[in-house]
Amino acid sequence: MNTAGHSKATAPRGLELTPFRGLRYDPDRVGSLAAVTSPPYDVVVRPDGLHHLQSADPHNIVRLILPEAAAPDERNAQAAETLRRWRAEGVLTPDPEPGLYVYEQRDGDGLEQRGVIGALRVSEPDEHLVLPHEDVMPHIVADRADLMRATSANLEPLLLTYRGDDTTAGTAGLIERTAGRPPLLATTTEDGVHHRLWPVTDPAGLAVIRDELSAHQALIADGHHRWATYRRLRAEHPSPSPWDHGLVLLVDTARYPLRVRAIHRLLHGLPVARALRALDGFFRVRRLDLPLLKAMDALAEAAEEGNAFLLTGDDGAFHLVDRPDPALLDRTVPVDRPEAWRTLDATVLHATLLDHVWRVPDDPAHIAYIHDTAATVDKARRDGGTAVLMHPVHEDVVRELARQGVTMPRKSTSFGPKPASGLVLRALDL
Repeated sequence: MNTAGHSKATAPRGLELTPFRGLRYDPDRVGSLAAVTSPPYDVVVRPDGLHHLQSADPHNIVRLILPEAAAPDERNAQAAETLRRWRAEGVLTPDPEPGLYVYEQRDGDGLEQRGVIGALRVSEPDEHLVLPHEDVMPHIVADRADLMRATSANLEPLLLTYRGDDTTAGTAGLIERTAGRPPLLATTTEDGVHHRLWPVTDPAGLAVIRDELSAHQALIADGHHRWATYRRLRAEHPSPSPWDHGLVLLVDTARYPLRVRAIHRLLHGLPVARALRALDGFFRVRRLDLPLLKAMDALAEAAEEGNAFLLTGDDGAFHLVDRPDPALLDRTVPVDRPEAWRTLDATVLHATLLDHVWRVPDDPAHIAYIHDTAATVDKARRDGGTAVLMHPVHEDVVRELARQGVTMPRKSTSFGPKPASGLVLRALDL
C-alpha cells in the first residue's frame, strides 16, 4: 500500500512529509551507482551531456528522465517501458518498508549538505506552504506531466529549503545521529561529490520529523516546473490518491546554507556583434580580453553597483555590459512590483533587453537556459549566438520576494548542490 496516497481528515497546519517505499538501483545489477546517476533533467546539457551519461551505463537514469525518440508520445512510452523492464529484471528494486531518507552530499571544497527525502503533500498556493520564487514555462510543465503520467513515478526529487530553529531541533538531531551510522548506499559521482543515503523507518523518528515540519513552510530552491507538475497531476486525480504527494528533498538552510548560482542564457539567432550594436546609447559596454574566470570576477564587481551582464560570442572576447540608462528602465520595467524585483538582473534582462532592445522571444527556438558557464560560452562561440552570463542573486532576496508572493523571471537562480537523480525514486504503485 502506498502510505503517501491517503490524506488526513483535516488539513495539516504546515508541511506534511510522508514515508514511502523507495525504488533504488540494485548495486549488483549495474556497473556502479555513480554510473547510473545524473544531474536533474534540466541541468543536463543536451546532446553532449545526455550522450555522455547514456554511455556511462546502459541503465543510467537519463533513459527515464530524458528519453530519446522522434515524438513526445514515443519518448514517454519508451520511458514507461524502460522503467517496467528494469523493475521486472530487478535492476530497480523497492525497499522493504516505507521510510524517509537522510541524504548527504559532500565535496572536496568543504561543502556539506544534509536533508530529508520524502513524499510531501502537494499544497495549493493559497496555503502559503511551498513558496515558488520563479515563473514557469507551460510547455515544460506539460512535458514533465506527460512523462510522470506515463511512468506513474516521481523519478527525481525536488530541492526545497526551510529555515530551521528551536522548533526543529529534534529533526536536526535525528539527521546528525542518522549520518553517524553506516549508510544504505554511498557513491562518488564524477564531479567529485560524495553521496550517502540512510533510511529512517523508526516510528518515533518519523513522528518527530512529521510534527516539527508541520509548523514550517518551504521555499522551492530547485524544481519549480516539477512542483507545478505535481499540482497539475494532483488536480487531475480525485483525492485520496498517490498523486496527492510528490518526491522532495528538504534541507534546513539555517544549518546547511545552499550555494546560489546564476543560470545563463544562450540567444541562438542573435550574433554578438548585432547584440552589442543594439546596446549603443542604452548601456555602457566594455570589451574584456580576459580568460573566463577573470571576466566573471569583473562581472561580480560590476554587479555590486547595479545591473550587469557579460556577453560573448564568436568574436572570442567578453563584453561587460552595465550602467543601464535610467530612462530606458523607467519605460520598460513594470512598476507594479517591489523595488527588489524591479532591480533584479533577470528582470532587466527580460523586460528591457530581450523584450525591447533585442526583441528576442522567450521560447526554446530562440533562448536556451544553461547552468554551466563554460558550456554556455563554448556553445555561443561555436554556434554564433550570444551568451548572456549572469551574476547570482542573494538567497535572502529570493526568500523575501517569495514570502511576498512575488515570482522572479523564469530561470533566475540555480540553488545547489542539487540532489543527484537516480539514488532513490518513488513509484506510485508501491
